[in-house]
Amino acid sequence: MVKKYCFYLFRWQLSTPILAVVLIALHGLLNDWIITIIANLIGGLIFFWVDRIIFKVEYTFPLWEIKDNIICADCGQTCRGFRLVKTNNYDRINDKEPQFRCETCSHEKIKQLNQRGVNVS
Repeated sequence: MVKKYCFYLFRWQLSTPILAVVLIALHGLLNDWIITIIANLIGGLIFFWVDRIIFKVEYTFPLWEIKDNIICADCGQTCRGFRLVKTNNYDRINDKEPQFRCETCSHEKIKQLNQRGVNVS
């Protein structure tokens, strides 16, 4: 997060010369308030796309849900259950019937997902 914040601050400084050029070019032609509005609109048109890249949501760590006293979806054992909810290319956030697994079956499911190209580690 600190890296992303520092990159954003650097990006913010890049907007200064662009806005300054507009302010200098239009100085004396229009009211200063109007020039400032135009400069900010131009900056927004340019940096909207850069900010989308900076603040793109990436799931680097898998999101797991853990519950006690579940019945494992694979072996039927009553135990603490695990289920993978979300990772880069796997999303079960809105799953209406989530399947929890015991620790052993959960490891087997991870192997299956990894074979299908879902990066769980």
